[in-house]
Amino acid sequence: MRAITLDRDGAAPAARDDLARPSPGPDEVLVRVRASSINAFDRKAADGAMRGAMDYRYPVVLGKDFAGEVEAIGDTSPFRVGDPVFGVLMRPHLGDGTWAEYVTVGGADGVTRVPDGVELATAGVLGLAGATALDSLDALAVRPDDTVLVAGATGGVGALAVQYARLAGARVVATARPGPATDFVRDLGAAEVVDYTGDLTGQVRALAPDGVSAVVHLAGDGASLAGLLAADGRLASTIGFGPDQHPAAVSIFGRPERKTLDRLADDVLAGRVRVPVDRRYELAEVPRALAEFTGALGKLAISMP
Repeated sequence: MRAITLDRDGAAPAARDDLARPSPGPDEVLVRVRASSINAFDRKAADGAMRGAMDYRYPVVLGKDFAGEVEAIGDTSPFRVGDPVFGVLMRPHLGDGTWAEYVTVGGADGVTRVPDGVELATAGVLGLAGATALDSLDALAVRPDDTVLVAGATGGVGALAVQYARLAGARVVATARPGPATDFVRDLGAAEVVDYTGDLTGQVRALAPDGVSAVVHLAGDGASLAGLLAADGRLASTIGFGPDQHPAAVSIFGRPERKTLDRLADDVLAGRVRVPVDRRYELAEVPRALAEFTGALGKLAISMP
């Protein structure tokens, strides 16, 4: 089986073609992976930054997102062989990931059926970023006429957070560099764009003198962003800024439950949201894709024919 692995502590991600195909356990299915993506978590795992927080079981197959077809069933399952499925691998350790031709999923993993009309290539980039965006907006309880600042709007989570905030009726202020990045977030529905390389505080205060209703904190300094909140404002952070740092902050860890995945797929199918993909890579090109992750406008997708 082909896969992208870390073979030992300190090793760089590399392609291998000699791994054994996994077998599904009693509550698992074996998925023939057709599509995946690169998330910030994957970049951290590949760099070794999760050591101490998670057990690396070498050789570590990297990757969390997946979309493909059910190849085999371990025991009973709501799925049948041949069903198109997608989701996110959610394990307490790093070992058998989704950047491989096959992966077993089940138990605590998020997995659901891909609806007719949604391509596997789209489903493969949707799971973790989409769940994180939805969980962030749900935690903020965004209401119509709120002003929501999305800091880190050009990434995979940010691109979906902008769209979901707009769908909730909010006025979205997005951070982006001038040029293509600004055009990108405006096209997703941002009403205003502020240049995070300049005087971010001054720019936001000019747009919202009394403060913003909510902040989606995907990048930047959490304390500075919290200082831009209105008196009753809320902040949701995916990068470790929580109530210990500010009373209005909550830490978010995307939970790709089946109902969340179903909602994401339904919204894509109905055209309410889209998942912008900046570039696509074959499996063997993933080490290069990891190096090109920073600065992408939207998602980096992985294809496995």
